[in-house]
Amino acid sequence: MGANSSSISELPENEYLKKLSGAEPISENDPFWNQLLSFSFTTPTNSADLKLLEEATISVCKSLVEKNPRTGNLGSLIKVFLSRTKELKISAECQNHLFIWQAHNALFIICCLLKVFISRMSEEELKLHFTYEEKAPGSYGTECEDLIEELLCCLIQLIVEIPLFLPYTSRLVKTLLYNFIRQERSPPPGTHVFQQQTDGGGLLYGIASGVATGLWTVFTLGGVGSKPPPQLEQCSPLANQSLLLLLVLANLTDAPDTPNPYRQAIMSFKNTQGFTAYSSSNPHAFQINFNSLYTALCEQQKCDQATLLLYMLLHQNTNVRTYVLARTDIENLVLPILEILYHVEERNSHHVYMALIILLILTEDDGFNRSIHEVILKNINWYAERVLTEISLGSLLILVVIRTIQYNMTRTRDKYLHTNCLAALANMSAQFRSLHQYAAQRIISLFSLLSKKHNKVLEQATQSLRGSLGSNDSPLPDYAQDLNVIEEVIRMMLEIINSCLTNSLHHNPNLVYALLYKRDLFEQFRTHPSFQDIMQNIDLVISFFSSRLEQAGAELSVERVLEIIKQGAVALPKDRLRKFPELKFKYVEEEQPEEFFIPYVWSLVYNSAVALYWNPHDIQLFTMDSG
Repeated sequence: MGANSSSISELPENEYLKKLSGAEPISENDPFWNQLLSFSFTTPTNSADLKLLEEATISVCKSLVEKNPRTGNLGSLIKVFLSRTKELKISAECQNHLFIWQAHNALFIICCLLKVFISRMSEEELKLHFTYEEKAPGSYGTECEDLIEELLCCLIQLIVEIPLFLPYTSRLVKTLLYNFIRQERSPPPGTHVFQQQTDGGGLLYGIASGVATGLWTVFTLGGVGSKPPPQLEQCSPLANQSLLLLLVLANLTDAPDTPNPYRQAIMSFKNTQGFTAYSSSNPHAFQINFNSLYTALCEQQKCDQATLLLYMLLHQNTNVRTYVLARTDIENLVLPILEILYHVEERNSHHVYMALIILLILTEDDGFNRSIHEVILKNINWYAERVLTEISLGSLLILVVIRTIQYNMTRTRDKYLHTNCLAALANMSAQFRSLHQYAAQRIISLFSLLSKKHNKVLEQATQSLRGSLGSNDSPLPDYAQDLNVIEEVIRMMLEIINSCLTNSLHHNPNLVYALLYKRDLFEQFRTHPSFQDIMQNIDLVISFFSSRLEQAGAELSVERVLEIIKQGAVALPKDRLRKFPELKFKYVEEEQPEEFFIPYVWSLVYNSAVALYWNPHDIQLFTMDSG
């Protein structure tokens, strides 16, 4: 590095880097810094290039790690960077591109060095590298200068822009959210970092073209005059990095006496278009455009981090949840979530969990459960099992959740997934309306699958018990536990069917039709002690409508059967159906949610951060196959 362009292969022998990592202390006022920072090195645009950069500079970094406690050169570099950032606005206004360029380069070097430092030493050792202070001979200890806080504050200022009208935390959260919302693309290939100002845009344009285009390269490690990889051409590196940083900050654990301020800010921000007067009594409160946020959330659900953000907002911010539930275009949000669940084979388990919990949170609201049956969709192309030319959003939601349950039964056998799927169906069941015939069939088909599984496990348990009478050598498989789990799921399915029949029988002729078509499935559960009570209503409905069909004669068409069912639904006295407590399930986080979320967030950083390389052998927080 230095005045001439550098390539990765030249870095180990670069004289300026050798001096930086050498045994000689370098004052922050030394002309050396102007020489070191005057380089036009093309920064990496992907993790593979960054890995090469890290491997090429490892000798320099090791030398600095060893000698910096005595030289303090890292601290001097940070001070140089801090001094330049203080003049950035003036530099942008005066078009002092050289000054901005050097600030950009200083931050890039600091970023690369700290990445290695953090991975190679403990927190206490790292602090020592920030607290170096040169002492005159014979002087005694004075307070060390701690640069960590000043560096962090400076970085936040660069992100959110000066002046700050809110506390750092709220302003940072707001800026990161807007970065996600805007989804701005990185500068096009071949664009020089410091373009000449031609339209007289003034200070704001100067900052945008100088600081944003230049320093943005460091924040996202995007290319300067280099072609980005294909995956970056379709996304915004700035939005991605901002979202990941927001998730990391929001999932920091609380201090003993102080809750996480970033999480507090996420929990409390409001809509700029709201009717209530904005109050600043909450130190973390701020306002943001909910319509823009909603649009971005709808468009970005293909990635884990956007789904995790949506989960956090719905679960923690009542203002956002109320706004989302009031939207008249809720299908724009629900359809991408359903696609995640539909392609469960291609998604990691954490992404599926988040999508499912989002549905569970939404189904806690009766208004949502009613409205989804009023939204009619045309031609759902990604649903491959059957051509769906026209179906309600509610029926599609049921189909996808049932498909997820069936996939889980045959593949993962995750009780947590089962529980949340059934809870979402249960929450919706009282408001089932005009169920599509295929959705009604799948509800009964799922019950059929459970019934067969129940009989199979029951038979295995019986055979195992018989075999054990002649031998005491081998332990018995725990079929009782398996049977108990299956019976719990069967009970829940019966409750869901019963809830629909009790509350909206006349709205769902297709479900009654499917019930009658597979009536023999329910026979074995009529006298089962675990299901007798809940079977009363189902048995009554089957008997009532079977009798009316017998009276109508044989060889009835599907249309005629449905007509008889609709007439019978009006004639059936509602007081004959026994009332059960309403099915309502509410999502509650585990007692220590950080045990799930912190490793998950950092796995997203590892897998999704733009052009960041992390040595997989050093990862301790999560396993490489998690998520």
